[in-house]
Amino acid sequence: MATRKNNTAQAAGNGSKIALKKKADVYQLKVSLLDTKPPIWRRLLVPASLSLAQLHRALQITMGWEDMHLHEFRTAQQRFGQPEPADPFFRSPAVEDERRVRLSEVLAAAGEKMLYIYDFGDNWAHEIEVEALLPADADTIYPVCLDGQLACPPEDCGGIPGYYDLRKILAKPSHRRYKELREWLGGDFNPEDFSREEVNRLLAPRKHDKKPSIQ
Repeated sequence: MATRKNNTAQAAGNGSKIALKKKADVYQLKVSLLDTKPPIWRRLLVPASLSLAQLHRALQITMGWEDMHLHEFRTAQQRFGQPEPADPFFRSPAVEDERRVRLSEVLAAAGEKMLYIYDFGDNWAHEIEVEALLPADADTIYPVCLDGQLACPPEDCGGIPGYYDLRKILAKPSHRRYKELREWLGGDFNPEDFSREEVNRLLAPRKHDKKPSIQ
């Protein structure tokens, strides 16, 4: 198993934010990593005007991923992601350009949901639910993480089954693969670890950014 890379903050948009006009709408989202028990989730506030490409980068930071793999947003009828080159032999439904679609165009009301799939190999499926539509606070720069639970799984650990196998092995130092997996992880892994303050620090614009935005 290859040594795991560590690219977190830089790969996910350099921790910058997008400013809102005073009367712009804000979405309160709950993002849940499906099939995790107890659930791994985050709650955040984002501009309704955010493009899905910008939302992707905010999700990478908020969840704790490293943006090392492909991703896609899905509704019942549509798929959004990075543009694909035309291929007449590739018959799957077309992926719409996530840079040209705003969050408010896909989810329009509280209670509406979509899926965010990260890493088509490990297939990390996140449910994104709009919990509330709120007026913007003129003194707040968004996105902001409000709350969450549990650490993000390590990249490339084999999806949900591999993640829980990894946790079982790490809980048993006598296991024959314990040392191997500790070395692959690069040290300790605490599945309980989540810090709202640290997430918001990574989301915060850098001091030299005059016009903070998620690029």
